[in-house]
Amino acid sequence: MFIGTSIHEIVSKVKNKELSVVDIANECLSVYKKFNCLYKVWTCFDRGIFIAAANNSDNRISKGGKIRDLEGIPIGVKDIFNTVDFPTQMGSPIWKNFTPGNDARLVHNLKESGGIIPGKTVTAEFAVHALSATLNPYDVTLTPGTSSSGSAVAVALGMTPVSIGTQTAGSIIRPASFCGVYGCKPSYGLIPRTGSLKTTDSLDTIGFFTTRFDNLRVIFNSCRVHGPNYPFSYQALKDVGRQTKPKSRPWKVAIVRPYVWDFVSEYAKQEFNNFIKKAEGTIGMELFDCELPLEMKESHHIHENIYNKSLSYYFKDEYQKDKLVSRTMNDLIEKGFDVSINEYHDALSKQNKLIHMMDKFFQNYDAIITLSTSGEAPPRDSVENVDSALMWTLTHLPTVSAPVFNSPNGNPFGLQIISRKYNDSLLFNFIDYLQSVDLIPESCNLNLGSIS
Repeated sequence: MFIGTSIHEIVSKVKNKELSVVDIANECLSVYKKFNCLYKVWTCFDRGIFIAAANNSDNRISKGGKIRDLEGIPIGVKDIFNTVDFPTQMGSPIWKNFTPGNDARLVHNLKESGGIIPGKTVTAEFAVHALSATLNPYDVTLTPGTSSSGSAVAVALGMTPVSIGTQTAGSIIRPASFCGVYGCKPSYGLIPRTGSLKTTDSLDTIGFFTTRFDNLRVIFNSCRVHGPNYPFSYQALKDVGRQTKPKSRPWKVAIVRPYVWDFVSEYAKQEFNNFIKKAEGTIGMELFDCELPLEMKESHHIHENIYNKSLSYYFKDEYQKDKLVSRTMNDLIEKGFDVSINEYHDALSKQNKLIHMMDKFFQNYDAIITLSTSGEAPPRDSVENVDSALMWTLTHLPTVSAPVFNSPNGNPFGLQIISRKYNDSLLFNFIDYLQSVDLIPESCNLNLGSIS
């Protein structure tokens, strides 16, 4: 149900009494029982809490309650968000069984929109780089991505139509690409971080995974901040002229092969080139081969200094508990100790300059298209190739990975679509257009009948 049917269609069936919320919950439970033991998606999953929430939703509806945008939709929550009903363990034995006693603001917003939470999805330790137990549903020998992998695989397997993730480098775009689902990292700051793990103040961004292109907008609007108390995003998102392409001209799209293109697999380059050829023959879109500002070539170095220094600050206490922290995490913390305060401030200054440069870049284009990753997921025991995902995190841009491509082995990798900061609605409009001309699929395409 969750892969083939949009959120709007599911909620409409609840409204028309074709489905109860308990029916939806039982679908989630059925898929959970079938796949979780093998793919290790959830760090905790509580049937009792889940069914009770579904019953509460049905009871509220039976008494004339309004059908909300996410009414009855099961949502996986990455285990770095506070939840009143479940532990928040952040992938670390240090925080095993920790119960915060409250919901993160995002979790509260999702519940207010009618979503129901069955449990917490597996995360990398402190949402950093150490690989978790979750397995890639296409090939268990390959990585599913790192930090938000549990959330991506929950969606790929059809356990939930939505799951929440975070991205400080590429932890939404990469798992989405490797697991063949839609992944969205909105503009920095549009989804509130209150009650979630903090790693890096100028980079941490909350986003989500979903099964279908037409779910992106409804999830985003249920998650994001609203109102004039958020003046920059409020003005931008209510500006119809900014969020809507003029009907008098085609979409202006920048084709970007960034400085990390040398790391892209040859088959992935060919698939991307084939996509461009197909797109060139499409009415309503004008493509431009573009170079990014030269300063963007510093992105990975700037990001590394900000990221590692922040980890060394926020996790200095955990560093003292060496036996309970992975070598991967401690290596990054130690690198952060070597970054001076002046180097950190310099990196922040360069980040701000790049943010303004990319805002200026989008004066000429509605969107950028490039690859999400360098190709299919690599083996679990290897390092992922460098890709462009963190460049858009660094510059606060909204981006979506769409499940467009397949490797010669039949494994997925994504097309990445990027727009101007705070032009998230325009980005979704462009994605709607791409699907209407059959350049991107309606939904993720894992054949559940082919796995056991």
